Amino acid sequence: MNRILIAEDEERIAMFVAKGLRANGFTVSVVGDGPSAVDHALTGEFDLLVLDVGLPGCDGFEVLSRVRGSGSRIPVVILTARDSVTDTVAGLEGGADDYVPKPFRFEELLARIRLRLRATGGTSETTVLAHGGITLDLRTRRAAVGGRTVDLTAREFLLLETFLRNPDQVLSREQLLSHVWGYDFDPGSNVVDVYVRYLRRKLGAERIATVRGMGYRLSAPAPRPAPA
Repeated sequence: MNRILIAEDEERIAMFVAKGLRANGFTVSVVGDGPSAVDHALTGEFDLLVLDVGLPGCDGFEVLSRVRGSGSRIPVVILTARDSVTDTVAGLEGGADDYVPKPFRFEELLARIRLRLRATGGTSETTVLAHGGITLDLRTRRAAVGGRTVDLTAREFLLLETFLRNPDQVLSREQLLSHVWGYDFDPGSNVVDVYVRYLRRKLGAERIATVRGMGYRLSAPAPRPAPA
């Protein structure tokens, strides 16, 4: 299981990222200032660092300089509101492996983290998710149900991935919104219900159950009774 260090001083964003990564099978630790980020990153206990630039104590560029100056090659994904070309170049030339500007979508950050872990051999994560006759190949981006290939939009794919990573669990609309649409979602939106309907049409209505007052659950279809 990969260990991710998040260095982010804005609690709402830190908790959003941490929750999403834990739901995807990562072990996560969070720090909220630059000196703590350096100390934790240099322990050798983490496989990747998600680094905010605007940290108190010392900013993310200084953290990166200290970490790389120590000889550490831990993969670093910078996550920041500073999206100018100058800042991007400074981060990458300072030794960062990737740069994600705020506001961001969780699925993009997750994809970049997985990419950096694969590049360093730091992940043995499965690339195919399966449950109840549904398969989802995370590398080829192909979905199938009962052996039949199903074409999904990018958002449908992410929603199905979230269900498949949490089979037979009730997921609230708020959880699905945060995982698939990002931390800046509108909690009053009905977009989850709309996309659940899309998936039901493509996968079979019985595969995603509505749990009244709670949310949705991906379930395997009930077995058909044997002929008499």
